[in-house]
Amino acid sequence: MSKTAQISKDQKFNFRIDPELKAAFVAAAAAEDRPAAQLLRDFMRGFVARRARLSYAAQARAQSRLIAERTSDPASDDYASLMELGRAFDDDELAG
Repeated sequence: MSKTAQISKDQKFNFRIDPELKAAFVAAAAAEDRPAAQLLRDFMRGFVARRARLSYAAQARAQSRLIAERTSDPASDDYASLMELGRAFDDDELAG
């Protein structure tokens, strides 16, 4: 692959920002002895990770609701399995 066809590892991200906010951010970054660009990358990674966790949690809640619905239906296999497990606990079959 030619050098011009290769995709650069780093990409630029241009956006508009209030000059006063930019100056305050750059000053705050300097006070932390960190480059402003690195802080922005860290913020972006944190945001993406937080969104992934929220998405995972939402999917887990949806699956839990579906399971709860199935286990509350006496005609379902899930309900029967839970009843059998409950009886096993009641009979002390699963006690240590």
